[in-house]
Parts: sequence; structure tokens; C-alpha cells
Amino acid sequence: MKQQEISTLSTDDLKSQMESLSEKLMKMKLAHSVTPMENPLQIRHARRTVARMKTELTKREAQA
Repeated sequence: MKQQEISTLSTDDLKSQMESLSEKLMKMKLAHSVTPMENPLQIRHARRTVARMKTELTKREAQA
């Protein structure tokens, strides 16, 4: 998910998306530790997307 897409989401949607993606990231990490994934770059992409979402939430809280 790109930054422009993240910035258009409402705060509630952003929080729910972040929670679901964080859960998915944890499952991917666990699965990768047991058996190596075919494309481990998915983990990096998910981690960076969660970071973008957290940054957007922090930015919105600072503005409020």
C-alpha cells in the first residue's frame, strides 16, 4: 500500500488495516522461521507498510 492510499483512509480504517496487517506479518514471520518462504521480500513489504501506517497515525494525532 502506498503512502497516498494510506493518507486517504479514515483513522478507524487505518487502525483496523494496521491491526490486520500486523497480525498477518507475525504469521508470515512464524511460517518463515519454520519453512523458508518462496518470496521473503513479502515480510519486508508488510513491515514497511505497517511502519507507514503507524507514521500516518502519529502525524494525525500530532495535528489533533
